[in-house]
Amino acid sequence: MGVIRHVVCAMSGGVDSSVTALLLKRRGYHVTGVFMKNWDSLDEKGVCTSEKDCEDAYRICQALDMPFHQVSYVKEYWHEVFSKLLGEYQKGRTPNPDIICNKHIKFKHFYQYAINTLGADAIATGHYARTSQEDEEVFQQRHIPPPQSLFRDRFEIRNPVRLYQGADRFKDQTFFLSQISQNALRQTVFPLSGLTKDYVKKIAAEAGFHHVLEKKESMGICFIGERHFEDFILQYLEPKPGNFVSIEDGRIMGQHKGWFTFTLGQRARIGGQKDPWFVVDKDITTGTIFVGPTTNHPALFRDTLRTDRFHWIAEEPPAELIRTKMMECHFRFIHQMPLTPCTVTLNQDGSVWVMTAQPMRALTPGQFAVLYKGDECLGSGKIIRLGPTEHTLQQGRNRQSGTPTDTEHSPEPIS
Repeated sequence: MGVIRHVVCAMSGGVDSSVTALLLKRRGYHVTGVFMKNWDSLDEKGVCTSEKDCEDAYRICQALDMPFHQVSYVKEYWHEVFSKLLGEYQKGRTPNPDIICNKHIKFKHFYQYAINTLGADAIATGHYARTSQEDEEVFQQRHIPPPQSLFRDRFEIRNPVRLYQGADRFKDQTFFLSQISQNALRQTVFPLSGLTKDYVKKIAAEAGFHHVLEKKESMGICFIGERHFEDFILQYLEPKPGNFVSIEDGRIMGQHKGWFTFTLGQRARIGGQKDPWFVVDKDITTGTIFVGPTTNHPALFRDTLRTDRFHWIAEEPPAELIRTKMMECHFRFIHQMPLTPCTVTLNQDGSVWVMTAQPMRALTPGQFAVLYKGDECLGSGKIIRLGPTEHTLQQGRNRQSGTPTDTEHSPEPIS
């Protein structure tokens, strides 16, 4: 693989991908814009939001004199992302569609289409992230004539490509890229790596991209957008009514429509209760959702989790972990949550145990445990088992010392 001349840019119709395309053009690349359609439906007002996004992306490509393509991954999204999402909810887990979507759609199907069908040398996305092979001067904002060789011959070097946090730590999106394959990362550029969101908006304003600047940030389920979650999920899963049960004394507090409409740590709106109660555990065999009376109830705090086979981005797995079977690093399971010190232990099947420096609130099966070492995102694994809660441990201590407990109930961890 030689130097990069042709880059295919994923265009979403938003400000980040629009500025990404602009920066690539300024550096003299041949840039092709591609809009992905991944979800086939109308929003709550009966408007097909993807059509509006597609039109916005097309307008940017016209303004930048770039070829524009549309591709549909509706079928792939349904089979490889959404149906798996539903399966996870039915198992009592809370999946992360954005990480799964990046893995299967953007950095597999879109990546293969760009390289194999459009003949690109690389793809570019508007993620706030950085790789170990970015040239420092490549995305400076000044117009220069296209040089003969824009990049060093970066694909011939067989060192693993590493993923690092972007300069804007608040917007950093390495969390969502933590399942990316080494092959895709090797042929991906992130032009926004050194920029802050405010600066990106400034570039967009100066370029006259006002129609994308006025759009609000996309939130909600990847490619589906913001919706009332319970109403949305009940369109796809049969209601499975069950009881809300107090973790403290086993009292039935009320009813719910299905364990999959709630996640650990969220407020359970229970009819007839004026004080807030919070989901602390779920038992999918009985359909019971266990609730606690405070947002920081001990039944919400744990310090140990196990993942499925861990996906390491650069090294499979890190040499330090192979050598000593344990490694100190940092951990998060929610985007933008503070990084927490942890100890990682490698299991023979490639899964890992993660023990955090202090108990964490609402560790949730189905979410991804994403590990960091300094600025580097090492990869992620899906959380499939949880260690005991502070509440369970306290009950055990009470039993040993002969102190009576409120309840002998200790729900099985979701796995």
